Amino acid sequence: MIGAAEERRVDKLRIQIFDDSASLGRAAAQFTATVVRDAVAARGSARVVLATGNSQLDFVAALQDQAGVPWDAVTVFHLDEYLDLSAEHPASFRRWIRERITDPLRPAHVHYIEGDAPDPQAECRRYEGLLRAEPLDLVCMGIGENGHIAFNEPHQVDFVDDAWVRIIELDHESRVQQVGEGHFGSVEETAPRAITVTVPALLSARALQVVVPELRKAPAVRATVYDEVSPACPATILRHQEHAVLLLDRQSASLLDS
Repeated sequence: MIGAAEERRVDKLRIQIFDDSASLGRAAAQFTATVVRDAVAARGSARVVLATGNSQLDFVAALQDQAGVPWDAVTVFHLDEYLDLSAEHPASFRRWIRERITDPLRPAHVHYIEGDAPDPQAECRRYEGLLRAEPLDLVCMGIGENGHIAFNEPHQVDFVDDAWVRIIELDHESRVQQVGEGHFGSVEETAPRAITVTVPALLSARALQVVVPELRKAPAVRATVYDEVSPACPATILRHQEHAVLLLDRQSASLLDS
């Protein structure tokens, strides 16, 4: 991986801090490419779960510059999708994956969470079956402004959930974040519920990459690193994961020593 400006470890979690979001993105892309190449070399294929959203844009853009990645042997999943939202809606995570992963990289398979499926509970079971079919090689995720991972919201998350996919009520702060990122015009327009991959599914992967740039994420990063490990801040569970790496830029790491 591209050398970090600073490294540290908190509990079992490895943390790397980069000077800016662009260098963070390049390092994340290099890490992902290496995991994929190694998985394909060892087992003939790779299974990768990708986060969406503004915080992942530099990473995904840099991923397209990685040479020699055998995307024709990769199966891609994503973390979450709004309930009852069309795949063509500008805020749809299916659309995000299609435009930034499926179309430019052409993976062998891309499995989408159908947020507008007629039976959402059946959709959860279908997607869980796909995830459980074989081990996951890599989960690429971020951390929400309220400390969520995927859409596992504070005080709703279950760190030992039997289900790998479920419907969740979105926290008000998560809905405000989506407006702030430009995906919806107002909180009233946001989707109140989503289908999300749960924490046990995320942690089951052989490697976890957590990409968190930007100053607005600094309070969540500080909580992740210093707060008690509990459902109050779902991202705190990352501190127990020796196979995880948290990638920050100077802005998102700015409260770590305060």
